[in-house]
Amino acid sequence: MMTKAGRCKSGIPGLDEILLGGLIAQRMYLVDGDPGAGKTTFALQFLLEGARAGERCMYVTLSETALELSAVAASHGWNLDGIDFVELIVDEGALREDAQLTMLHASEVELTETTRKLVAAIDALNPTRLVIDSLSELRLLAQTSLRYRRQILALKQLFLGRACTGVMLDDRTSTGPDLQLHSIAHGVISLETHTPAYGQMRRELQVRKFRASQFISGLHDLSIYRGGITVFPRLVAAEHLTTFARGPVASGVPRLDALMGGGIDRGTSTLLVGPPGCGKSTIAIQYAKAAVDRGDHAAIFIFDETKAAMLTHCAGLGMRFKEGKAAGELQLRQIDPAEVSPGEFVSLVRNAVEEDSASVVVIDSLNGYLNSMPQDHYLTAQLHELLSYLNNRGVTTFLVVAQSGLMGGAMTAPVEASYLADAVIVLRYFEHLGTVKKAISALKKRTGNHESAIREIWFDGKGMHLSEPLFNLRGVLAGVPVEAGSPATGATAMPLPA
Repeated sequence: MMTKAGRCKSGIPGLDEILLGGLIAQRMYLVDGDPGAGKTTFALQFLLEGARAGERCMYVTLSETALELSAVAASHGWNLDGIDFVELIVDEGALREDAQLTMLHASEVELTETTRKLVAAIDALNPTRLVIDSLSELRLLAQTSLRYRRQILALKQLFLGRACTGVMLDDRTSTGPDLQLHSIAHGVISLETHTPAYGQMRRELQVRKFRASQFISGLHDLSIYRGGITVFPRLVAAEHLTTFARGPVASGVPRLDALMGGGIDRGTSTLLVGPPGCGKSTIAIQYAKAAVDRGDHAAIFIFDETKAAMLTHCAGLGMRFKEGKAAGELQLRQIDPAEVSPGEFVSLVRNAVEEDSASVVVIDSLNGYLNSMPQDHYLTAQLHELLSYLNNRGVTTFLVVAQSGLMGGAMTAPVEASYLADAVIVLRYFEHLGTVKKAISALKKRTGNHESAIREIWFDGKGMHLSEPLFNLRGVLAGVPVEAGSPATGATAMPLPA
């Protein structure tokens, strides 16, 4: 489909956002990648988009047959009606010595004959969208880099003289990326693949070149499922600024709100840290449930446990809510870090915010999110961008981090994210009078005051409960407190609600 600005849609979800509107029409583009990276799927989606808009589309294949391409389309549920296929490959009869050569075989016919047949097909059909698959066959025929470059330049001039947008595929079977092609093409899109130690193959897309236009640079995750390629653009938080009414977000538990100085502020992120099982997830769910009770929408993304286990846990605490994507409903989304790329996860969060209007988002937990990253050192930068985006959209975000260790000693986390969050809530186990109890304290709140006191927290069938400030105990966060008899010098607490 041609846009008013001389752009044509690629037909690939997410790619036009990266290209800031789509491909510039009537130009020649190169799509390169290793075998299996998704080039054929890319090309078919590009042509199907044109066919839907009533454009004349042509697929010239020098390696695969139309039957093989139809099998690819069938695997995605596509109908290729409206696309003309031109096969410039040898047929079964041409394999016999006495057969009349009716179709092109790369090892037997000169490059000039190949291009002559190609130009003749273009002249006959006059397409507005054209795919050539693949240039590796033309490279073999050319034999010399000079001859090959001249033929590609001739093809480029052919596109410029017609109202045709061309995509050439290259499988890097020579010696990796062909820089000659990169220099000639109007735009270059590379499809990359790599396999982590565990989990499915990770795919990425990079726009290496796009003349006469800005674009979102860098690597963008992509997935290939039934239905084709979907690209997940790298998030740029600065492009998603919005205005919203600021104010406190209540939890529905008065003493928890008192601990946080009246509540968590809208458009901020809160980090919940502590050992496993101390109640971090429950506190985050409580804020999500309170939002639903107010008629808002909330979304929880679960990395560490199953959706069924979380629902059972909520029911045991008397937390009941309606699941769904509408206002007054809570969405629970279980994420498998071995199957979902970081870019796809960011896309899921964006959909919850932009399409479903989620006002509260919970990520449980960052430990699982860390496992979704093929390169761990990129997590902090991507997490910072995601939190900035959510803050810019006025979303209240809760991040859960499980620390190693249970009681006493040094607690460590797999990622240092406390400086990224606007508020930090710490939970600890401690021993008192022969029993193990749980403590909660607010260590940080950028947007306002909070209690400096430590409270006990416990959970039962009626929900969450917090005690009065533990002024009579010293060393609670260390795990083994001692009776202090009076609050430490300078310790203050906000007055508890009646």
